[in-house]
Amino acid sequence: MKSNAQGYRMLGDRLHVAGLPFQHPVSNMPAQIISYVILVENPGYASISKSIGFEKLFLAGPQFGSGSEMTAEQLWREFFSDTSRWWDQRFEKKKDGHPDFKHKTTQEALWIESGTTPDWVKERLGTLKPRVIERSNFTWNVQISQLVKNGQHMKALQLYDRMQAKHVSPDKFTFIPILKACAIVGALQHGRLIHEHIARSGCEVDVFVGSCLVDMYAKCGSIAEACGVFYKMPEHDVVSWSAMIMGYAKCGQGQKALHLFQQMQQGKVEPNRVTYVGVLNACASLGAIEEGRLVHKQIIQSGLDSDLFVANCLIDMYVKCGSVQDAHRVFKEMPRRNVVSWSAMIMGYVKLGQGRQALKLFRWMQHEQVKPDKLAFLAVLSACASAAALEEGKFVHRLVIQRQLQSDLHVGSSLVDMYSKCGSIEDARKVFDSMPTCNVVAWTSMIGGYALHGLAKDAFLLFDRMCQEGVELDNGTFVSLLSAWTHSGQVAQGVYFFESMNPVYGIQATLKHYTCMVDLLGRSGLFDEAEDTITNMPWQPDSCVWTTLLGACRLYGKLQMARRIAKRIFALETVL
Repeated sequence: MKSNAQGYRMLGDRLHVAGLPFQHPVSNMPAQIISYVILVENPGYASISKSIGFEKLFLAGPQFGSGSEMTAEQLWREFFSDTSRWWDQRFEKKKDGHPDFKHKTTQEALWIESGTTPDWVKERLGTLKPRVIERSNFTWNVQISQLVKNGQHMKALQLYDRMQAKHVSPDKFTFIPILKACAIVGALQHGRLIHEHIARSGCEVDVFVGSCLVDMYAKCGSIAEACGVFYKMPEHDVVSWSAMIMGYAKCGQGQKALHLFQQMQQGKVEPNRVTYVGVLNACASLGAIEEGRLVHKQIIQSGLDSDLFVANCLIDMYVKCGSVQDAHRVFKEMPRRNVVSWSAMIMGYVKLGQGRQALKLFRWMQHEQVKPDKLAFLAVLSACASAAALEEGKFVHRLVIQRQLQSDLHVGSSLVDMYSKCGSIEDARKVFDSMPTCNVVAWTSMIGGYALHGLAKDAFLLFDRMCQEGVELDNGTFVSLLSAWTHSGQVAQGVYFFESMNPVYGIQATLKHYTCMVDLLGRSGLFDEAEDTITNMPWQPDSCVWTTLLGACRLYGKLQMARRIAKRIFALETVL
């Protein structure tokens, strides 16, 4: 081998030696090229290309590449000498100018319809066996996996369909990434079709494929099909257990998720971070704080309490179970926090009615120089609204503008709500009018703001404009509208809209709407009508609706009725 190679060319993205001294890689490679791959194509000719942490020696046949002096005929002879070293792109070309064949290593290109192509090539191509020229499923698998890895899930599904159209048989390495793509985009029908292909291929018994099927069905919301696959699997790994637990938790079947977690532990399968996240979600949905604390202990024992994702789920679980102290303890003990951690903790204080504490935490977040994201802004704006902290709200508004989030629908709606609840209806309307587009949440927030300030006429005018612009109404819109009539004492208008909800606007009245009506009637001194509204409700009255009427009794000094209602409330809370 030459020790002082001179004048070699650039071949593709590989740097050929140009005056750099080097030795044989098996003996002593100099320090200046230790991070390069040495490519020895034949004695006396070498190339080097960048590598990451390792060196590799290739011994190959004749050297050729882009810029080589090989003629078209020589390249075609090289092609026919070993077609397996070339990609067949004839049927996959996205543009007419793309080559028909491409070398897998050198990227050398060949065109059939070229002026330099020898006449004998087409004849030889006609006799070439299809299995040699056709791409293998390995090639398809690589492309599908790469698309999924890059987040191009729909393109991966389209490529899988083309693979089927060309009658290329998929294998487990095809099914695993394509099922992941189905799970992420929620392509349930596509997933079912792939399940049929899996069953025909015999891969259904494979634990990895089975786990991906369970995960796909669970994430697509078909918990029954996920369960069917899970219990047919001859064996389960931590992935299939975790997928099933997470599926139950997300579908609101927290008790089944906890029961499955117990079965998993009895089977001596070690939980991972995904398992714990699913179990914590189940505890949160059930408000099962004692079970959550036991899971927390297991997480500490496993060493996963330092995992950022798991720790954030612990905060969320404790908040939803009503223990902000436990949530704050987890928050303080975290070795590192991200914006999700801060947002979850701030929103936790807001949900439990501790707006001032939430604002204090936000100031701490600012001191730590953590940049708020959209969720953090939504949390702290809710805190400002609950604490009626107008100045802090204006400061947050300025931060929102700096981060260019003021045009976001959810952030804009939260700003409207914050200004309304902080007593600045003018600022609320300015934000509303400046929003490029408004959804039903923004409209409802503004109507609710007018209702809070007793501006029933303004609320109704905005509602009328909302209907004219064809905005789809929801339950919250009528809660705000009924509140407007309540605060202005306009009983007739309130009763009219309540009775028009279903026949005119197609909105089914909920318990919250009935509570608004009881409040409206009670504040107007119509106690018999208010009590009749409660007793004629299509649901069993809760303590909240009775408490609303109790407040009106105290306002008007109706002591006898107040005592009777208080006994009802006590009986309800005793049962609970």
